Amino acid sequence: MSLLVGLGNPGPAYAGNRHNIGFMAVDEICRRHGFEPYRSQFHGLAATGKVADRKILALKPQTFMNESGRAVAAAGRFYKIPAEDMIVIHDDIDLRPGKMRVKRGGGAGGHNGLRDIDAHMGRDYRRVRLGVGHPGDPDRVQSYVLRDFAKAEQAWVARLIDTVAIHFSQLVEGDDAGFMTAVARDAPPPAPTPKGESSHGI
Repeated sequence: MSLLVGLGNPGPAYAGNRHNIGFMAVDEICRRHGFEPYRSQFHGLAATGKVADRKILALKPQTFMNESGRAVAAAGRFYKIPAEDMIVIHDDIDLRPGKMRVKRGGGAGGHNGLRDIDAHMGRDYRRVRLGVGHPGDPDRVQSYVLRDFAKAEQAWVARLIDTVAIHFSQLVEGDDAGFMTAVARDAPPPAPTPKGESSHGI
């Protein structure tokens, strides 16, 4: 069994936030691949399904972002899933909007959800980094990620999470490079916003 984790904050007030793109992606993966309905479990919402003949437990921690590791550790312990068999999908301000990268291990890069998972599970899990862009000022990062995607961003967000879900079986099979290539081909990042304009609604 593999554990698929989407990072975000619980509740309708946060549902459209940039910080919640991990939740959005996991929801679409579950929908497209016919997972069972979510149930409350492991300090989160959990759903089971099968992708590429492998059983998957999808988890959306409901602990708020900075305690995501508590939910991940609870699920991992129950099913004896090591970090090596975990995939975590999260927002990444260091990637331009719409860009996607997969990596195993590494630092948290200032992401509180990853930092807490690292503390509970170590770093040897795969991270699917979904770029949401940077506000340009470090002091504005928190307010930026806790705001909804702007209307102008909705198209690329929908295309990106849909494409991640379509090609998710490649990731499950361990073909990280093929998965990245397929997503980049089918959901290329939007053109950068011209200087002086903003698509972030800030």
